[in-house]
Amino acid sequence: MDFFREANEAFVDEKYEEALKLYSSAIDADPTVAEYHVKRAQTYTKLEKFGDAEADGQKACELDSTNHKAFLRKGIAQFHLKKYKEALETLKTGSSLNETDTAFKQWIDRCAEKVPPDPAPAQTAKQVATMSNQEPVKAVDPIPEPPKERQRFDWYQTETHVIITIMIKGCKKENVDIRYNQRTFSATIRLPSGSDYSLELDLSHPVVPTHCFTRILSTKVECKLKKEEAIRWNKLEGEDTFASAAPKGSVDAANKYPSSSHHTRNWDKIAKQIEEEDKEEDKGVNGLFQKLYGDGSDEVRKAMNKSFVESGGTVLSTNWEDIGKKKTEMKAPDGMEWKNYEI
Repeated sequence: MDFFREANEAFVDEKYEEALKLYSSAIDADPTVAEYHVKRAQTYTKLEKFGDAEADGQKACELDSTNHKAFLRKGIAQFHLKKYKEALETLKTGSSLNETDTAFKQWIDRCAEKVPPDPAPAQTAKQVATMSNQEPVKAVDPIPEPPKERQRFDWYQTETHVIITIMIKGCKKENVDIRYNQRTFSATIRLPSGSDYSLELDLSHPVVPTHCFTRILSTKVECKLKKEEAIRWNKLEGEDTFASAAPKGSVDAANKYPSSSHHTRNWDKIAKQIEEEDKEEDKGVNGLFQKLYGDGSDEVRKAMNKSFVESGGTVLSTNWEDIGKKKTEMKAPDGMEWKNYEI
């Protein structure tokens, strides 16, 4: 049984618990293969078990000191464990092994932002004596961090782009850090609970970082990656040896949501259908009002104009006998409250 191959397939399908078991089986069968530990470290990171990820990264470095990915996985785990100084050294070592892997620069920059500045110069003997006479400061117990929330992301593709959607609501722009590289994608989002959500992907195909962009919406964070080549991706992560050129003029072939299900959907087509339905619905409602106004008497038209204007667009009446006697009150929809805007 090829545990490693099956583990890679489970990992790509986002079945991280299953992948972890299979990588562990591969390691039990042959614990001397550094790549097995590298991939299990990555899986531990996905499961936010950063201590185990660091241990596997360390083991991989010991087994193969030339494997730059081992240092990358170890460094990322140390970053999440807030061992910023150690992470910086680990990542610098890995970067020296492969200077073309842009993921190292990204993580080195993030560590550099967290590493405190050099300590102040040594104190004089007089300062030390003064401090020794002061009462010792009582140690304060650290506040335990709240458990991290598991978040889910989805992805789909068009002929020219890959779209990654992170399902987190109410994100603020200053709390979202998205970084695009040619073969890697990284997202760090500060959650309302105060903890961080992290997503790191080794992309199966290159993208154009300068043409990627992020949209922060009320219900999600949408990341749009520009494909370097117009090919259909069969996987988001890992090696994709079965990628094929997207047929020109065939949007259907390129825009299917990746899924193990035999039933696929063209999301662009569905979105277009919904848009057309909305247009038809608006057209039908507006057409009805236009017909009422056009076919109505002068009193009907006056009633419609007066009620609409006085109510701030919340009431539309054709009964002039009732509307003409008094000012039309504003009527908010059910479950809502009307408030005047004050400058």
